[in-house]
Amino acid sequence: MMCEIPSNALLAEQFLEYFDGFSIGSNDMTQLALGLDRDSGVVSELFDERNDAVKALLSMAIRAAKKQGKYVGICGQGPSDHEDFAAWLMEEGIDSLSLNPDTVVQTWLSLAELKK
Repeated sequence: MMCEIPSNALLAEQFLEYFDGFSIGSNDMTQLALGLDRDSGVVSELFDERNDAVKALLSMAIRAAKKQGKYVGICGQGPSDHEDFAAWLMEEGIDSLSLNPDTVVQTWLSLAELKK
């Protein structure tokens, strides 16, 4: 199931009763959690997946999936744009990250270094 709106994270345990896991859409989750349009030239600089409110929602979804032994991955721009965000997701227990092709090698090398 796509987990893209704050209510998906807030009610993650209930949703996971019916689905075999989550693919978190971090772009939409961030936009809706922060109440801004990521494509707006006026407020787009405020769009940041690393915002504490967004991370709290992502953590809820990840922990609920892990608690139930279900898959949880993330798609969206965040892990490609911010290695610290990718590292945080790894620490939270995410099963998979989607990455832009030009960031795969550097991100995985960075994450592998953290796992040492």
